[in-house]
Amino acid sequence: MSRIGKNPVSISQGVDVNIKDNVVTVKGKLGELTQTISDGITIEIEDGIITLDRASESKDHKAQHGLMRALISNMIEGVSKGWTKDLELVGVGYRASNQGQKLDLALGFSHNIVLEIAPEVKVETISEKGKNPIIKLSSFDKQLVGQIAAKIRSFRAPEPYKGKGVKFVGEILRRKAGKSA
Repeated sequence: MSRIGKNPVSISQGVDVNIKDNVVTVKGKLGELTQTISDGITIEIEDGIITLDRASESKDHKAQHGLMRALISNMIEGVSKGWTKDLELVGVGYRASNQGQKLDLALGFSHNIVLEIAPEVKVETISEKGKNPIIKLSSFDKQLVGQIAAKIRSFRAPEPYKGKGVKFVGEILRRKAGKSA
């Protein structure tokens, strides 16, 4: 039995969950999310608790069982509390600024990178003197926040010698010794 899939999901206060034709719709104070449920997975709602069952013990059904439970749990938490990701720019001359949904990044290339952020995601840049610039991304959709954060990080991933680049706040990098060591 899938350890993640068999755990019940409790519905938070102020969250509305509807199931119709293998599509789960979750509404909350922050927004609305939908997810299509794969075949072989059945969902039941009783007394504010969601339970998922699978049709067989096949490897595919076991994987889908845990995945669908995690996706529904993330949707419920997202529309009630929201998700945030913080990125830190480490490097001399690395800067970030935003005008509305346009994020302007100076990452040591000849031109600045201008990225248009999806309207569901709120972007905020923090630049304090003597500290590395920080980009804060927040939304009710965990997948979208993670995808945008990964896109920003891919512009200049942290390198292992000096640690320069775009990294997640709290991320621990494996550092390498240089030639002189």
